[in-house]
Amino acid sequence: MPLPASLRRVNRRVTNRLTRSYASRIPWHCVLEHKGRKTGAVYKTPLMAWRGESAVVVALSYGSDVDWLKNARAAAESVMVMGGARIRVGPPEAIRRAEGYSLVPKSVGVLLAALDVDEFVAFPIL
Repeated sequence: MPLPASLRRVNRRVTNRLTRSYASRIPWHCVLEHKGRKTGAVYKTPLMAWRGESAVVVALSYGSDVDWLKNARAAAESVMVMGGARIRVGPPEAIRRAEGYSLVPKSVGVLLAALDVDEFVAFPIL
């Protein structure tokens, strides 16, 4: 079950603006640079993310009806900034709940389970 839309609005207007400058330098986080599918404007969205060998996994704590995900799915590629590195990624693909939980650290999985997060996507690394 996604987190409430009211919390999403607060994060979008306040928290994201504050964390955008440092999110790419802390563990389990990235900044997704993506283009608006209607405007073409470049957006930078801080996310919790985990890099694997061939993909970057993101838990959809607000569900799949979010603009950044729609933008990334519509684009041929986006950029994730993680640990100071810029990583080119392709459009994200939904992955099963069990697979998503298996790809994140166990401690994070406990938190995500407590929040009832059940959707994940994988961005293939280009």
